[in-house]
Amino acid sequence: MDTSLTTTNFKFANQKSVYRGKVREVYNINDEILVMVATDRLSAFDVVLPRGIPFKGQILNQIATKFMELTKDIVPNWLLATPDPNVAVGHLCEPFKVEMVIRGYLSGHAAREYGLGKRMLCGVLLPEGLKENDELPTPIITPTTKANQGDHDEDISRETILENGIVTAEDYLILEKYTYALFERGTAIAARRGLILVDTKYEFGKTKEGIIVLIDEIHTPDSSRYFYTDGYQERQDRGEEQRQLSKEFVRRWLIDNGFQGKVGQQIPEMTDAFVLSVSDRYIELYENILGEKFVKADVSDIDNRIQNNVSAYLLQ
Repeated sequence: MDTSLTTTNFKFANQKSVYRGKVREVYNINDEILVMVATDRLSAFDVVLPRGIPFKGQILNQIATKFMELTKDIVPNWLLATPDPNVAVGHLCEPFKVEMVIRGYLSGHAAREYGLGKRMLCGVLLPEGLKENDELPTPIITPTTKANQGDHDEDISRETILENGIVTAEDYLILEKYTYALFERGTAIAARRGLILVDTKYEFGKTKEGIIVLIDEIHTPDSSRYFYTDGYQERQDRGEEQRQLSKEFVRRWLIDNGFQGKVGQQIPEMTDAFVLSVSDRYIELYENILGEKFVKADVSDIDNRIQNNVSAYLLQ
């Protein structure tokens, strides 16, 4: 049953190097463009899980591509083309060493920190009296460091970023402006789908010309959390869990089975049934977030498919 793409070893024309991230593999072509392959690897708590999820890479790539198109009028992005369902090709950029996390609700990591009694998150003071999944008075930016594979992203404040020269003050103002603008657009699009964009993260880089652009993924279920609008307030009033579209269901499964990425903890067994259920859930996420039916790509020979599609594009 395993038709998932968990690793690649392509040799494209003028290829100079390859970077392997948690779920994406990025091929440098002649120090000019990047070929980003979205694999079916699944990560949670900054750990890559042992089995891939069929069609996950295609789903993430196609959602990200769609939202790049829907936001390019407000924020420039790195994308040039998507020659294959699992592949995005774009400008080579120097990435900023922070991820811009923005939250409209007290959920996920923020809720876990708040539940431990913390009221200061990344230099932002949170009000007293909030319940998990409550809407925040205004959206807040809670940046994280961008970790190398195997390391954990760490919360960091705006002040620390500037004090340590991780990002210049001039550039950081642009990152903040773009983050708020993207979140506002994403919130409006989600509302039209009957969804609430709860929180998300954005990554930015600079082109050789010094232009700041959006890179990587945007508004996917791996980088974002969505709630269903219908019934949201009633569930909050009753203290019930929210119906959500995100990777949080995987994190919850791991937590329930004694794993949070901490030293000495064992990843629980991922059975065939569990892997298929996660794949089905990602397809559900796709169809709800984009409002269109998901069409599975041919995965009978996925490596050759990608090699041929990308090679044909690079020859243009």
